[in-house]
Amino acid sequence: MANKTAMLVGATGLVGGFLMDLLLASSYYDEVKVLTRRSLKADHPKLRELLVDFDDLSSYADDMVADDVYCCIGTTIKKAKTQERFRKVDHDYPLEVAKIARKNGASQYLLLTAMGADKNSMIFYNRVKGEIEDHIVALGFDTTLIFRPSLLLGKRDEIRPMEKLGQTVMSALDPLMLGPLGRYKAVPATEVANAMLREGMAGHKGKKVLLSDELG
Repeated sequence: MANKTAMLVGATGLVGGFLMDLLLASSYYDEVKVLTRRSLKADHPKLRELLVDFDDLSSYADDMVADDVYCCIGTTIKKAKTQERFRKVDHDYPLEVAKIARKNGASQYLLLTAMGADKNSMIFYNRVKGEIEDHIVALGFDTTLIFRPSLLLGKRDEIRPMEKLGQTVMSALDPLMLGPLGRYKAVPATEVANAMLREGMAGHKGKKVLLSDELG
């Protein structure tokens, strides 16, 4: 299927980097727009970089036209330094992108959040993830796909010591993660990226939530 445009937010992240390569390689999309603060220095005939200020996305609204939006943007409390900054990156930016894209005619929004996302959670991280899920769904896209992986496996450009420790521990526990525990298994970022593209091309309607054990 051709003549479709994808828009990706968060291409510099672990999942987003893999997903950008998949989107560019797929014959399903003729054009792939990437919202980014800085050039990715990538060269591909289907790639269109939109260098944006995420605090002023409305200024780029005319270029933010796509059929499907893939959102992988996110940070950590440690990197953000404050809860306010974390919320801006993990909630405000995805929501503003969604509002603009919806107004411009996008029909599908694919959102990467995390296991435990719950707007009523006592844990700030999980609560923000749950809130952005609800707020995206409320915009009324024809299709909203939500991906809630457990701990992500993969090599990042930045060093995250605690995440690295978690990856080691979870990998050791993987053989024990059977049945209902499967949703808690660590999942390779490549599998999440593949699942996002696969589900994005599946023709779903309405809301669908996928957990770690459904991303392989």
